[in-house]
Amino acid sequence: MPTEPETDYDPSLGNKFIFVTGGVMSGLGKGITAASTGRLLANAGFDVTAVKIDPYLNVDAGTMNPFQHGEVYVLKDGGEVDLDLGNYERFLDVDMTFDHNVTTGKTYQHVIEKERAGDYLGKTVQIIPHVTDDIKRRIREAAEGHDVCIVEVGGTVGDIEGMPFLEALRQFAHEEDEEDFLLTHVTLVPYSKNGEQKTKPTQHSVKELRSIGLQPDILVGRCEDELDPSTKEKIALFCDVPTDAVFSNPDVEDIYHVPLMVEEEGLDEYVMERFDLADEALPPADRDNTWRNLVTQDTHGEVEIALVGKYDLEDAYMSVNEALKHAGLEKNVDVNVRWVDSEKMAEDHEERLYEADGIVVPGGFGSRGTRGKIEAIRYARENGVPYLGLCLGFQLAVVEYARNVLGLEGAHSAEIEADTPHPVIDLLPEQYDLEDLGGTMRLGAHETDIEPGTLAERIYGGTSCTERHRHRYEVNPEYFDQFEETDLVFSGQSGNRMEILELADHPYFLGTQFHPEFRSRPTRASPPFVGLLEAVLDESEDGTDANTETPEEVEA
Repeated sequence: MPTEPETDYDPSLGNKFIFVTGGVMSGLGKGITAASTGRLLANAGFDVTAVKIDPYLNVDAGTMNPFQHGEVYVLKDGGEVDLDLGNYERFLDVDMTFDHNVTTGKTYQHVIEKERAGDYLGKTVQIIPHVTDDIKRRIREAAEGHDVCIVEVGGTVGDIEGMPFLEALRQFAHEEDEEDFLLTHVTLVPYSKNGEQKTKPTQHSVKELRSIGLQPDILVGRCEDELDPSTKEKIALFCDVPTDAVFSNPDVEDIYHVPLMVEEEGLDEYVMERFDLADEALPPADRDNTWRNLVTQDTHGEVEIALVGKYDLEDAYMSVNEALKHAGLEKNVDVNVRWVDSEKMAEDHEERLYEADGIVVPGGFGSRGTRGKIEAIRYARENGVPYLGLCLGFQLAVVEYARNVLGLEGAHSAEIEADTPHPVIDLLPEQYDLEDLGGTMRLGAHETDIEPGTLAERIYGGTSCTERHRHRYEVNPEYFDQFEETDLVFSGQSGNRMEILELADHPYFLGTQFHPEFRSRPTRASPPFVGLLEAVLDESEDGTDANTETPEEVEA
């Protein structure tokens, strides 16, 4: 395809590309399939990166409701992105950037800004080539310098909003040599009532792909169980792929077992053969088995952790759940996360809190559910229950202490109660004059200085840490003096900003203004989460039952 100079598109960037699309329905797990493929290629010695395409008009995920779209994941450079980027970071153990997330909003915004600036030299600006070239440019630039780039196309084939991306993909396939491009299509293979695996949804999905000029090279069937050999043969016949290019991805107990499952299916070997990389891969005996050994290790016991939040949706707190799981892998215990609805504490969720070995209050925005979160924090503080507060969980710990220990009646966060007489949590100074909400918080990786001799120093193993942030409010400096000489210690600071708090004479009471869950990996668990589990296990070994009292009502 001839290069359009005004689009700044260079088709020579990049190396090997795997595009992953999904059919039939959303939520099939194409992101986990893609990440698992990447994990296996990395085990074989290749440098793998990933790009996530989200065909929504939002520029980024920052303003989206977690209940509708899952958590907003924050990258080291402050990019607010889809939760699938978190899966790629966890599976590949890499730090990605905002350039690895391509959205319709980002692409159209860039093209329109260039048009307004006159950069297209008076030409009519169109989907082809201007939008599609911008999509391809972003993918190639993100892939530059890596052996393999895996590109997940969000949504479902046939969605109208995804058409420009699929057209860009079609052009991409035209530009690449056959051994440098693979299209993997993940589709649903349901059971009929008589227990037969049905291939018709897959056939129709592939037909939809073909209608726009795309022929899948690999088909991955999502089913409750492994695909029967006859099912694979039928899919191969009707979808025009070799039988050995049809793979199973059945349900597993834990997503971290998916790489093991697709490895048993031979997906990684097939990809390397198609890419002509088999001779460059590490011999099977020399490949990295850290992942397999970690996720298949025997565990010794289990712990119950109460996650106190307002969204009854696991995806809204995915990174927190995963960080708890990672800590469990490091400590060789199973972590059972108990959902505690902070709005229903007084109804039927109090008992779920009392039965837990530890408590986590995650980040969030807005006033809904804060009353229950404050109740949970007070309960943890007064009863010696190991506690970890993240962002809002850190801020509400300050609020709870100010009210119930310092005696500052009505103390609150100005975000939640603008007229509070004691705004112990207030807006960041640089936020006062902002009008736009998207991308304007304190975002991304920032360094925190840690006080020597503190719990924070012990768990981080040093006097500094770098973690990712996403907040508009912070501890109000006007109240610093009132917290001095109390048991509540701000053990981590960034300039004049309080970043970590801890409570003296408590088994484990830690709050972080940042989000340590975003840097947690299966092979590298987050220190605050590991510390929480260590405290829980220590309490268990001591035979101490911290859950002996019930909290009093706490004013919101």
